[in-house]
Amino acid sequence: MYVADSRAGTTPAPASSAEGAARPRAGRRRAAVAPTVLALGTVSLITDISSEMVTAVLPLYLVAGLGLSPLGFGLLDGVYNGFSALVRLVGGHLADRGGGRHKWVAGAGYALSAACKPLLLVAHTLTPIGLVLAADRTGKGLRTAPRDALISLSSTPETRGRAFGVHRAMDTAGALLGPLAAFLILRATVDGYDAVFTVSFCVAVVGVLVLVLFVPGGSRTSGTPDKTAAPRPTLRAALALLRRRDLRRIALCALLLGLATVSDSFVYLLLQRRLDVPDRWFALLPLGTAAAFLLLAVPLGRLADRIGRWHVFLAGHGALLLAYGLLLSSWHGSALPYAVLVLHGSFYAATDGVLMAAASDSVPEELRSSGLALVQTGQALARFVCSIGFGAAWTLWGDRSALTVAAAALAGCAAVSFLLRPARPASIAKVSV
Repeated sequence: MYVADSRAGTTPAPASSAEGAARPRAGRRRAAVAPTVLALGTVSLITDISSEMVTAVLPLYLVAGLGLSPLGFGLLDGVYNGFSALVRLVGGHLADRGGGRHKWVAGAGYALSAACKPLLLVAHTLTPIGLVLAADRTGKGLRTAPRDALISLSSTPETRGRAFGVHRAMDTAGALLGPLAAFLILRATVDGYDAVFTVSFCVAVVGVLVLVLFVPGGSRTSGTPDKTAAPRPTLRAALALLRRRDLRRIALCALLLGLATVSDSFVYLLLQRRLDVPDRWFALLPLGTAAAFLLLAVPLGRLADRIGRWHVFLAGHGALLLAYGLLLSSWHGSALPYAVLVLHGSFYAATDGVLMAAASDSVPEELRSSGLALVQTGQALARFVCSIGFGAAWTLWGDRSALTVAAAALAGCAAVSFLLRPARPASIAKVSV
């Protein structure tokens, strides 16, 4: 699927390092995507089948099944999407400080999330469900920065957009299969929700096993001659990364735009109410987003490598703003859900991996995981605030007024982010740790 290109003058990597599979010898054809990226993509594909099975039914389970108000759901959705922000910096710092622990910190996060799935079988009120979701997101927070650091370090600066695009495409293939599996389970079983949670746990365990068996264990994919001689990164050095002008601007823009990004679950609930979608079909709505994400992740990642990552990133938020506009419009045609979901998926394809590729350009290798965690933390906290605020606005003013406020906020934040956009980085210098 991905055509190999040839590059001359590449320095051979040590056979014992993780880049042994990622860095070719001089004169040989370089694989378009490193084996580490493909292995991590497989883990994410399997894990996302598990996660999206739960995510697809969770809004309906909580609102229709347990009778939560939009404000109560907003609190839980904020926990689900934003709680990981509290531990992302911890996961990123542990991975960098441990030298070769990127894989194992990520693995601990995957294992914790898998262990939370069966607990949903016994949680039936707001407090225990919130605790389970918080633990699940803690696992996500631990794994995300180390995983993205491995992707970044196994790719060259010129191909990072494509590498993240390939990973996100594989990840989204799981997001496409997860809701479909949940839909089939709900239709085939009597205790549909319990069956979904049980199967989700089994699939998550498979993802952890694939990580342990097939993902290389080293963290330095560029080949550090003597790891034992290198100083261990400190927390102070990680936080000092925000002194870098470009990274500071990237983190600030991600935070601002996150404040106006309505969560997926609310988008699907808005579509259901707008079109009177029957409950049994609700789990299929995420398929439209996932399909668009899957088809566009690699092309938009390559486009970001070619024309600049920030242009593609901001264009993705433009697509999200159009989706909000369609939900607020008076159009009731049969194509409305397809248009909204395609725009929603385009937003993720143009922003998720592209943001990490842009941030990687401004972070040195020895602090790559910590630097990516800084950006992810700001974005996750902002989306946590947005979920709570949107749920409260829906409860007080209604869904249309809440979405109108969100659309206006997104337009304003996008304008500010355009003015603050970072310059295209040159070389990345080493920093003192």
